[in-house]
Amino acid sequence: MDILEKIVGHKKREVAEAEKKTPLVKLRRLAEQRKDRRSLMKRLGCVKGCPVSVVAEIKRASPSKGPICPDLDPAAYARAYEKGGAAALSVLTDKRFFSGSNDDLVKAREAVSLPVLRKDFVISTYQIYEAAAMGADALLLIVRILSPGRLERYLDTSSRLGLDVLVETHSAEEIEIATAAGARIIGINNRDLTTFDTRIETTLDLSAGLDGDRIAVAESGIRSRADIETLYRAGICNFLVGESLVRAKDPTLFLKNLIG
Repeated sequence: MDILEKIVGHKKREVAEAEKKTPLVKLRRLAEQRKDRRSLMKRLGCVKGCPVSVVAEIKRASPSKGPICPDLDPAAYARAYEKGGAAALSVLTDKRFFSGSNDDLVKAREAVSLPVLRKDFVISTYQIYEAAAMGADALLLIVRILSPGRLERYLDTSSRLGLDVLVETHSAEEIEIATAAGARIIGINNRDLTTFDTRIETTLDLSAGLDGDRIAVAESGIRSRADIETLYRAGICNFLVGESLVRAKDPTLFLKNLIG
């Protein structure tokens, strides 16, 4: 069993337990009552040559690297990222494999005016309503763990709740599936979720296959301004950066240097 299969298996049990504590009907009511949406899409560059935009991630740990910053203060990091020029925030909410929590997202969003993306392994409509209810402005959907039909339904549900969606891909076939489902923001993950091996050449290989009206985001493995420049020359101007920011001695300065 690969890492992603383990995560998804645990997530199914986790969602079932969550629904026992907070029924879907209650979450749905909370989600539909929300009025304060911040647009992720409007903060990203939509055409080649746009200024660099960074979605800065709050991340305590990962299955491949173990603890990264266990005592991370999500509000303090959110403020540092906003000061550094982040276009938006991404917050890991998975507890078992990434040591995150829904509370991390709540605290981060309260600290800044930026849109906040919930980064988790969404396998159920329940989690979409949960994201909206907790205050997320956007969420991640991963093509590899969803059927094309389910992806399309989840995009529709998210749209009705006013949530933007970053649809994550790792192959040309997955980009085709995301596009057919109606995804507007398509992430190309440089990390293989089977092995967690990472190579930024993945974005270089796949970016040419994106339709011109899609917003592309390079994810994972971006550690320096040189990485940004390499991908920018290939037409990518949006980047999701996590581990290198969290490990930086001065996240604000590091982010400013990335953006250039």
